[in-house]
Amino acid sequence: MKQRFGLVRRPWGVFYLKDKITGNQVALKTSDRTEALKLLNARNDSESQPAMNLSLARVYLNGADPKLSTRTWQEVMEHIVSQKTDETKRRWEVAIKDANFNGIRKLAVAETRAEHFYKALEDAKVSTNVYLRRIHNHALGMDWLLKSVIPRLQWPKPVFQQKRAITAAEDVKIVERETNPERLDFYELLWHTGASQSDAAFLLAEDIDWNTRTICYSRKKLKGRGGSVKPALIRFGAEVEAILKRRPKSGPLFPYLCTVRPGDRATEFKQRCIGLKIEKVSLHCYRYAWAERALKCGYPERFAQQALGHNSKAVHHAYARHAEVTVPSLDDWEKSFRTGTGEMPKPKLVPVNFHAQMPEPSVTEATPQLAKAG
Repeated sequence: MKQRFGLVRRPWGVFYLKDKITGNQVALKTSDRTEALKLLNARNDSESQPAMNLSLARVYLNGADPKLSTRTWQEVMEHIVSQKTDETKRRWEVAIKDANFNGIRKLAVAETRAEHFYKALEDAKVSTNVYLRRIHNHALGMDWLLKSVIPRLQWPKPVFQQKRAITAAEDVKIVERETNPERLDFYELLWHTGASQSDAAFLLAEDIDWNTRTICYSRKKLKGRGGSVKPALIRFGAEVEAILKRRPKSGPLFPYLCTVRPGDRATEFKQRCIGLKIEKVSLHCYRYAWAERALKCGYPERFAQQALGHNSKAVHHAYARHAEVTVPSLDDWEKSFRTGTGEMPKPKLVPVNFHAQMPEPSVTEATPQLAKAG
C-alpha cells in the first residue's frame, strides 16, 4: 500500500513530514533520523489503521500516566472537593451532585469530546456552566486533559438572572412582621451595614470597637486568600448602636443564626417574603440596597468598597499605600445628605508611607510658574 506521508530533510538538518497528496510540509522538530522515522511510521499507520488509533493511544498514555486513559470526570470532581475546606467544600459537594453531570461522571477524561460537554450544558443552567468550566480547568491544570475540550472563547456564556436591591418599604414590612428578636436584629443589621448574611451571622461582640464606634471583620468568602485581603471596616451610627446593644455582650452576636447553614437562613427569609408577597428578593439583596443607598446620597465609592469588604483601588491610588481608612457611618452620611447641611462626616486617615513620591504639579499649578520664569 502506497504511504501518504514521506520524510524531507532541510539543509539546516531538521526533518519535515511531507503530505504527498497536498504537498504540505510540517516540521517534526528533530534532527535525529531514527526519531523522525518513528514519527513518520506512526503518522502513516494512523492513516492506514484508523480503527487501531485509540487503542495505540491508550498504550502510549498508560506509559506516561497509568490512570491517564481511565480517569473519569467523577474522580476529577472528587479530587477538587478533597482540596476544599469549610463552606467552600460544602458548596462543591452540592454542586457536583448536579444531574446535568450524570452523562459525564463515568466518562474517561481522555476520551471526552465537545459534544459531551454541550449535552451537559444544553439546558443553559448557570451553575452547571460555572462549575463545569472550573472542573474542566482543574483537569487541564493537573495535566489530566491533553487539550481543552471546548476552547476558552467557545464556551457558552452564562445568562444570569437580573438582581435587584430590597427596597426600604419591603424592609419595613419584613421588620414589622418579624417576631423573633434575633432575626429582627439580624435583618436590621443587614440593612444598615450591607454585610453578607454569613459575615453578619458570625459577627462577634469582640469585633465591635465602642471607642471608635467601628465594626471590623474578615470576610469569610475571602478567608482562603490569606492576609493580603483587608478586613471590612465601617463606623456605625445611632441606629446600628441600638441594635448592637440589644445583642450579647460577648461571643456571637447571633448565637442561633451562626449555627444555621446559609441555605437554611436563606429559606427562612424566603418564607417570610412569600408571606408578605415580596418577590425576587434574597438576603443578598440587602447588600445591593446598601450600595444603591450609598450611590444615591453621594457616598464616595472608596468608602463604599471599604465598608463592603473589598479592596479599593481608589484608596490605594489616592492615599498612601499603607494608609488605614475608618469609613464614616452611612446612616450619618445619609442624614447629612437629607438635611442639606453640606457638612459630611470626615474619614480618619492615618498615612504611614512617608516615602511615597510627591504627585507632579497639575497644568493649572505649573502655568503661573512658567509665566513668571518667562
